[in-house]
Amino acid sequence: MFQFFANIFGYLLEFLYNLINNYGVAIILFSVIIKIILLPLSIKQQRTLKKSTELQDKMKTLQFKYKNNPEKLNQEMMNLYKSENMSPFSGCLTAIVQFILLISIFYLVRSPLTFMEKIPQDDINKYVTQVEEDGRQVSDIYPEIDLIREANWLQEKNPDDESAKKLSLQMNFLGLDLSKIPQQNMSDYTVYIIPALYILSSFISIKLTTSMQTKKNKENKDKVIDGTTGKELITEEEANEMDTVMQTNKMMSWMMPIMSISIAFIAPLGLALYWLVNNILMILERLILNKFIK
Repeated sequence: MFQFFANIFGYLLEFLYNLINNYGVAIILFSVIIKIILLPLSIKQQRTLKKSTELQDKMKTLQFKYKNNPEKLNQEMMNLYKSENMSPFSGCLTAIVQFILLISIFYLVRSPLTFMEKIPQDDINKYVTQVEEDGRQVSDIYPEIDLIREANWLQEKNPDDESAKKLSLQMNFLGLDLSKIPQQNMSDYTVYIIPALYILSSFISIKLTTSMQTKKNKENKDKVIDGTTGKELITEEEANEMDTVMQTNKMMSWMMPIMSISIAFIAPLGLALYWLVNNILMILERLILNKFIK
């Protein structure tokens, strides 16, 4: 499945690269287009998040009212979701799409000759053999990245090979070689620039996401109203439970960035550049949507 989407994304990235003739700029434009395509889903997600936040007070009331009757609580919770025209699994689609994008674009950046340039696998295997027979090493994880570095030599060795002519990709972007892998170039400080900017943008994105949720959770903690009596219905024990929930949510929000950062250090810099641009676009998107979506 991931290879299928990587192949589709490869057509778009190839078109942009042929238009610009720079891999880095093509990655940036690719990120913008993907974000525009997914904008309706982002708007729906933002609306769902806002509505979910508004439902928290009602849900806390139900939890207090039926805390000794789990079956009735589940029934009332489902009735609440139904009356508000919401699904308890409404956030799953976004998570699934993000996961598919994460893995598919990793495939694309890992193997640009396969998914972007559409070079047959037999030709790629032939080039790998030629490079290795010449006494040079080819990575088992990123063989196509090594072939791009050996493009000039391979083109001289295969002057009439049409596939060999596609090996040359302009990977230099603002003085950075997007084919480099941080783990393999630890002594080169330039390989840390894009991952460092990505980490910084992740901090900003997480802070933006959690600050509003934390504020609302604190409001819920301070005041939970019984719809029948109008009294505040929160005990010290329940307040501590809400603190635990807030901390858990905060920890969960860090899992995807931490995983992405880990991958960024073992993947070509082109992937980290995509994530960096995507983070910047996501921050702008959330600021704009949060202002206009009620």
